[in-house]
Amino acid sequence: FNGALLPFWNLTAPVPLTGFFLSDITQKGYEKKRVKLLAPFVPQTQSKTHHTDFLSANFPPPLYIHTEAVQAALARHKEAKMALPMPTKRRSAFVQSPAENCTPPDTSSASEDEGSLRRRQAAISAMLAQNLQSPEYWINRSVQGSSTSSSASSTLSHGDGKTHNHSQGQTNVLADVLAHTRIGTSSSVPPDITSSVPQDRNSRVDMPPNIAVRGMSRGQSRSSMMDTAGGVPAHSRVSTKIQQLLNTLKRPKRPPLCEFFLDDSEEIVEVPQPDPNTPRPEGRQIIPVKGEPLGVVSNWPPALQAALARWGATQAKSPALTALDITGKPLYTLTYGKLWSRSLKLAYTLLNKLGTKNEPVLKPGDRVALVYPNSDPGMFWVAFYGCLLAEVIPVPIEVPLSRKDAGSQQIGFLLGSCGVGLALTSEVCLKGLPKTQNGEIMQFKGWPRLKWVVTDTKYLTKPSKDWQPHIPTANTDTAYIEYKASKEGTVMGVAVSKISMLTHCQALTEACNYCEGETLVNVLDFKKDSGLWHGVLTSVMNRIHTISVPYSVMKACPLSWVQRVHVHKARVALVKCRDLHWAMLAHRDQKDTNLSSLRMLIVADGANPWSVSSCDAFLNVFQSHGLKPEMICPCASSPEAMTVAIRRPGTQSAPLPARAILSMAGLSHGVIRVNTEDKNSALTVQDVGHVMPGALMCIVKPDGLPMLCKTDEIGEIVLNSRAGGTMYYGLPGVTKSTFELIPVNSGGTPIGDVPFTRTGLLGFVGPGSLVFVVGKIEGLLSVSGRRHNADDLVATALAVEPVKTVYRGRIAVFSVTVFYDERIVIVAEQRPDANEEDSFQWMSRVLQAIDGIHQVGLYCLALVPANTLPKTPLGGIHLSETKHHFLEGSLHPCNVLMCPHTCVTNLPKPRQKQTVGVGPASIMVGNLVAGKRIAQASGRDLRLIDDQEQSKKHQFLSEALQWRAQTDPDHVLYMLLNAKGVAVSTATCSQLHKRAEKITAALLERGGINTGDNVVLLYPPGIDLIASFYGCLYAGCIPVTVRPPHPQNLAVSKASCILTTQTLMKILRSKEAAASVNVKTWPNIIDTDDLPKKRPSHIYKPPTAEMLAYLDFSVSTTGMLTGVKISHSAVNALCRSIKLQCELYSSRQIAICMDPYCGLGFVLWCMSSVYSGHQSILIPPMELETSLPLWLSTLSQYKIRDTFCSYSVMELCTKGLGTQTEALKARGVNLSCVRSCVVIAEERPRLALTQSFSKLFKDLGLSPRAVSTAFGARVNLAISGPYFDFCLLPSGHEVPPRGAPQSLPLTESGTILPGVRVIIVNPETRGPLGDSHLGEIWVSSPHNASGYYTIYGEESLQADHFNTRLSFGDTETLWARTGYLGFVTRTELLDASGDRHNALFVVGSLDETLELRGLRYHPIDIETSVSRAHRSIAESAVFTWTNLLVVVVELSGSEQEALDLVPLVTNVVLKEHHLIVGVVVIVDPGVIPINSRGEKQRMHLRDSFLADQLDPIYVAYNM
Repeated sequence: FNGALLPFWNLTAPVPLTGFFLSDITQKGYEKKRVKLLAPFVPQTQSKTHHTDFLSANFPPPLYIHTEAVQAALARHKEAKMALPMPTKRRSAFVQSPAENCTPPDTSSASEDEGSLRRRQAAISAMLAQNLQSPEYWINRSVQGSSTSSSASSTLSHGDGKTHNHSQGQTNVLADVLAHTRIGTSSSVPPDITSSVPQDRNSRVDMPPNIAVRGMSRGQSRSSMMDTAGGVPAHSRVSTKIQQLLNTLKRPKRPPLCEFFLDDSEEIVEVPQPDPNTPRPEGRQIIPVKGEPLGVVSNWPPALQAALARWGATQAKSPALTALDITGKPLYTLTYGKLWSRSLKLAYTLLNKLGTKNEPVLKPGDRVALVYPNSDPGMFWVAFYGCLLAEVIPVPIEVPLSRKDAGSQQIGFLLGSCGVGLALTSEVCLKGLPKTQNGEIMQFKGWPRLKWVVTDTKYLTKPSKDWQPHIPTANTDTAYIEYKASKEGTVMGVAVSKISMLTHCQALTEACNYCEGETLVNVLDFKKDSGLWHGVLTSVMNRIHTISVPYSVMKACPLSWVQRVHVHKARVALVKCRDLHWAMLAHRDQKDTNLSSLRMLIVADGANPWSVSSCDAFLNVFQSHGLKPEMICPCASSPEAMTVAIRRPGTQSAPLPARAILSMAGLSHGVIRVNTEDKNSALTVQDVGHVMPGALMCIVKPDGLPMLCKTDEIGEIVLNSRAGGTMYYGLPGVTKSTFELIPVNSGGTPIGDVPFTRTGLLGFVGPGSLVFVVGKIEGLLSVSGRRHNADDLVATALAVEPVKTVYRGRIAVFSVTVFYDERIVIVAEQRPDANEEDSFQWMSRVLQAIDGIHQVGLYCLALVPANTLPKTPLGGIHLSETKHHFLEGSLHPCNVLMCPHTCVTNLPKPRQKQTVGVGPASIMVGNLVAGKRIAQASGRDLRLIDDQEQSKKHQFLSEALQWRAQTDPDHVLYMLLNAKGVAVSTATCSQLHKRAEKITAALLERGGINTGDNVVLLYPPGIDLIASFYGCLYAGCIPVTVRPPHPQNLAVSKASCILTTQTLMKILRSKEAAASVNVKTWPNIIDTDDLPKKRPSHIYKPPTAEMLAYLDFSVSTTGMLTGVKISHSAVNALCRSIKLQCELYSSRQIAICMDPYCGLGFVLWCMSSVYSGHQSILIPPMELETSLPLWLSTLSQYKIRDTFCSYSVMELCTKGLGTQTEALKARGVNLSCVRSCVVIAEERPRLALTQSFSKLFKDLGLSPRAVSTAFGARVNLAISGPYFDFCLLPSGHEVPPRGAPQSLPLTESGTILPGVRVIIVNPETRGPLGDSHLGEIWVSSPHNASGYYTIYGEESLQADHFNTRLSFGDTETLWARTGYLGFVTRTELLDASGDRHNALFVVGSLDETLELRGLRYHPIDIETSVSRAHRSIAESAVFTWTNLLVVVVELSGSEQEALDLVPLVTNVVLKEHHLIVGVVVIVDPGVIPINSRGEKQRMHLRDSFLADQLDPIYVAYNM
């Protein structure tokens, strides 16, 4: 053993250096100690070898480099321990699989090992000591510039153009009375409490002072929750975590952002300009490398079958194969005589005994599947050689264990493309295959129909004496087909011709110097790759005795192969890195093994860049057992080219293998650079020897033209050889690009006409023509123009103290395309005993290490429970299936860490806000603004419509009721239905009038109220509510309708008096009520079930129509509880407008299915019938919960022409009755009578819902034109209504907001009602906008509300919203601001008067828009995208908090799906809206609060989230 080289090999001993990483030691101390310890071993003179400066045999011990690098990468972040926000998880959510079901540690087919880890750990610790950057460095690359301030201001102050920041303490707390007072989700009533409490003038909150917010002590004031900076509740866990998240997102990201994109999607992401400092190849063009000539040996057989025939005849007793049992003991030995005779029998049986003589089942050239387990090599050998002798083509595949095997469908594709109809198997294997109930073998998914043939000897027929197999000289016909899985999971068959098979065996014999009669131990899969080439084919050619060690034995006894080498004095062993690793871990059990008989230890995956550490570590342990360094022979191979290169077995005097220490940064740009400065980001690779005998090798660029690389450039290795695969069987297209490649030189001219085969290996040729492989094409992750190797990332991840958290071999790295670039995802199996904190710690350290060493950000890191990743047949991870599960949301992780802020660096620049002034550009000429028609629309003019109706003469609704009671006392105005569709109560004009009078008398007598006092009406939907409303008008009080409280969520406004029913009165006086409200503060409560018989002395008539008629309270979508004042004249005008638009007369019937507490719903329910005289059929929406078809069957039964509903009712019917249309039809439900079905809402029309409703119920006769929408706002309860002019159908419109990734389908928001004018205004300049321009909708009409109820105490605010003027143009008209964005566009349709129709499109509430990255987003658009992301998302809501986008998702599936949603939600929002989600919250169904109109209360939700009251299943904080 060469003494000069001793130091190198001694350096690999782990003992002296391990102490360096255990104690706290400075870099200087570390260096001193290291030098001292190693001094005795450092050679004085360097031995002469053929290595150049970058290939050194004396580089520092490779074992430690990896670990040092990881330690150093982590050190950058260690000083100020960055508190990353840990995800919040509900305890019950995930049940880990029990420990005993899990893969035992390190029993999977990892190519990783202690060595590579220790090298990474050493590299980490070296970086530990370097004080590189501030500790926040890695993760603090943030969204600076990727988000601007949130505009979700909680006030209605569009006027001053300023958003009120939440940090203003009390001023801006949201009014979410119910979100904080309900307990759990027991409240069946959506939060829409309408209380009006006079409060301190500064506070805009409308909340009863004596209700304790859940989660706060009663003494704690509401504003104190918002005391901390940025309005984060001081005691909230959630808010602290958001603060941590913000801290981690402070610093800008590394790459510069490109300019903002324009409308065209191609320009969304500009091509980044190449960095001038990028390393470029500088060498000369590579010259093709030739292997040594393939020697001509006189006794080489003309075909492989001939070799078997020869040994079968002349060496019949010579052992060919020894198989082991599960304990690792020899089970049987197959001699060459037995192998020959059995193969002969099988060949005869296949050709002559299947089918008839005239119609044989198999003909020469047919393809046959070989299905044998890894534990039975003997049966496989016989089947393989039997097929060769019968001249049929064997296709070895894995045994399908179940119908759901990962990748079994792709195997079906392979069998189909190869035209396989017959499968050979053993009796034992056949019994184990999954069967159907009648005992037949199951039809596997995607597989062709197969005939199964059992090949056990007892079923074979001895050939007749005159039968001899036909053994032709090897030719170009296909000999066998080897399967190969691509990166995408497709399985293709590589066809190997007879001459290729023979030549490959000859080349291996020459390269490995095989001799007749040697013994070989094979640990690899004998069905493919090196296991087949060396262990089945070349071994028979050379009469080698093969000992086959199956995978199952290796799991039970990792040392079994070493023991076999020792016992059989084997000369050659065929292993993978994992086998070296396992044997090294288990070697303490065996002291007496001796490996000195070995002349060659072939490492089949020696091309893996991290194999060098396995080899070194194994040598380090087994050198004392007789293993010599020159025996270790790594090789490189691929299914297409077969063996590419192999290190020749050396002699003691031969030079040591070469090493290359390469810069990781250089590799990512595809160039070879020696790493001298920063050894932490170095990759050490070993050579895989020289190219195979008889082959010619080139390195070409992996993408684009196959141009020859330069000498210092990494490229794909391509090979021209007679010993490789010939084609992908049955796939001529892919074959051409892989097997018929002609490399070209830098000028683009072909270098010759010989075809080369792509190997899929990336590498270069070093000095002495040694081949180096740095990775595989399919393991290549191309991120932002740089290439990273999946194996390198695995090694880095595993070097971060993996033992506690994950299983070493159960880790998958792949990339997914998100937002125009590849993003890296790592998925690992978590140990059952790992706790949350350890796992999160490990994940965040992996992020830091990969960022520090590879300079690339991870997009997602997921941990799944042990044993849940899809496996390949030999126990490795099925990568493409794992990726498929990840993308479709069926991976079910137990921990997820998303880092979109860190790694998505190609977002466009945020928009700069342009200052908009009213300048020369806004020139008004008549009705044009800057060359465009002013965006305005109006309904018919009320003054021009001659209305003969008697009721028009009455100024007040109370007079109209009295008049109707006198003129038509028995006319039924109202009919209330119960869940069974039965009319439980009706009201004629006279009954309603008399009941109203009794209520008036009770008010005056018991209530002691004065004219103008507020009276709360607390009723369930019904006729009592209507009578009480008129009772209040008769008494001169102001009615305020309030939704009946649930015992658990009481909140009632201070009022002079409460009118209610007996049942509700009991609730108000109950113990539950007393617990949340001081009952002594209740105003007088009058029970209207028990009324006096007397009439009032007089009925009040207001002195003027401008006096207040009632207060309309509602929770807006932004969570604001707002009361608006409606005057008598507004009531009158509104009722008239509705009457004219809907053509309502005494003979008509309408059906109303919506809550009667506010807005247009209240007007239709209580007032419209009294004004117009039509009959209203009232259907309380809560009745639909017990009887879903109630509304639709009522429409059919009463032949209703016009019906009004809310979105929640429509959604309930769509979801609940969608599948029952046939049953409804059978019950006689017919909707052909319905002329208009109007959805009332204060929001953008929900196009998808209305279209689904129309499509679903068109089978019941519903006209596609029937469904339309009405739009109202707080300032004007009804702006647009249904279409009755049939030349006008709802216009569809695609709005492509400038620069948005996708256009937005909208539908017109109803027809403008008579008497209403609408104009679109720039909310900042208050100037009118042109046609089709987006702006705020302003409205002018006689039924505008007259102001907010003065709980705000700000008169200016009221004036601004209700009486405002344009800044130029028509400055005389008074307008009310709706707070909604929309546009008006002139359509081609003509209205009744012959003018072109102006359509109004509502886009969304101005208050709810999210201002992110300088653009305005509407929550509904993001929510629509989110709801499409996964089948288990029931509902979603979004809001912003301190510039972070928060997405709350209701999970309708099982809780184990919760974490699947996090990456999918992040992906879809990024892809469709160019926004990075900050926080994903997964909650139970029903958590997102909804008001009575079915509108989401996003601000309530936000408050509940920040106050930590949602009880989420999972909260993920995206880095």
